[in-house]
Amino acid sequence: MIVTPWEVSGHVDYEKLIMEFGTSHITKGLLERIEKAAGETHFMLDRKVFFSHRDLDWLLDKYEKGEEFVLYTGRGPSGDTHLGHLLPWVFTKWLQDKFDVELYFQITDDEKFVVKENMELSETTRLGYDNALDVIALGFDPDKTFIFVDTDYIKSLYKIALRVAKHTTFSTAKAVFGLDNSTNIGMSFWPAVQAAPCFLPSVLKYRNVPVLIPAAIDQDPYWRITRDVAPKLGYYKPAAIHSTFLPGLQGPESKMSSSKPETTIFTTDTPEDVKKKITRAFSGGGATIKEHKEKGGNPDIDVACQYLYQMFEPDSNKIKELFDGYRSGAVSTGDVKALLIKKVTDFLTEHQKKREQAKKKLDKFILKD
Repeated sequence: MIVTPWEVSGHVDYEKLIMEFGTSHITKGLLERIEKAAGETHFMLDRKVFFSHRDLDWLLDKYEKGEEFVLYTGRGPSGDTHLGHLLPWVFTKWLQDKFDVELYFQITDDEKFVVKENMELSETTRLGYDNALDVIALGFDPDKTFIFVDTDYIKSLYKIALRVAKHTTFSTAKAVFGLDNSTNIGMSFWPAVQAAPCFLPSVLKYRNVPVLIPAAIDQDPYWRITRDVAPKLGYYKPAAIHSTFLPGLQGPESKMSSSKPETTIFTTDTPEDVKKKITRAFSGGGATIKEHKEKGGNPDIDVACQYLYQMFEPDSNKIKELFDGYRSGAVSTGDVKALLIKKVTDFLTEHQKKREQAKKKLDKFILKD
């Protein structure tokens, strides 16, 4: 298992990650507090798609005492947006709706330029603005959502990043990110830029503002450094809530990746693309129809079942019925894939319409110096 901000591979043991990263389980008590505050729960919480946190209890304490928080998440534009990117954003949208809070969305064109040897800065910046269309298409509130591409907002971020950098030793960056003597110096400074949006709302509002970061757990190393530095700068430590990964189409031990199109469903894929990719996806069913009917299948490793469970079927009664049927052999791999093809096609057809409309709304969301 390798889980870093730049690489995820192998069988991901989420329990082991909680221990290694030093995060906490989302307990039943926390779920009840979220449900009470939001007025309802979200299926991604009930199903442990979001499973881990840092200081979520502290954030809820602040909220229950009347102190409003803000959301912060982002995207590293190394390619087109895919469904794996959308998963935490869909949950972030729910948080914004239920808690009526602001979202600061960082697009890290600078990071992808220094990390990816074969990418030019002009390309990562172009991809950044293109990826922003997918964020807007999900329906975030234009009056409470602030999207910024780092290189076009660096004047506002740089002073904060400098203060973070001054309190972060190179040995800490090496230990957390695995940097060595062959690493370019842009990568050693860049975590300070990633930290800056955690403190940006406090700078803009001239008061300490609690921040909650919804993101996949591979991004957690950034927040470890940020949380260490926060008290030294006089700010709250950012809280975080972590999601699992949407598996790649090749199987449960792969992860969707823009650099591996065969593992991935992109937001710009056609219905034909969707059908072809899902039809070929890894199955947890029997080798033959006869074997499947006799012995059943395993929905826990079946990619189509997992996409429905993690993202595309919010009705838990339907999920139970589907999974029970799959385990018994009454529901076939073909049945599950056909259902997912329809749901993903319907979702992307609507999303692509909204994505096109977002081109006219971009200026309402974008922050620039």
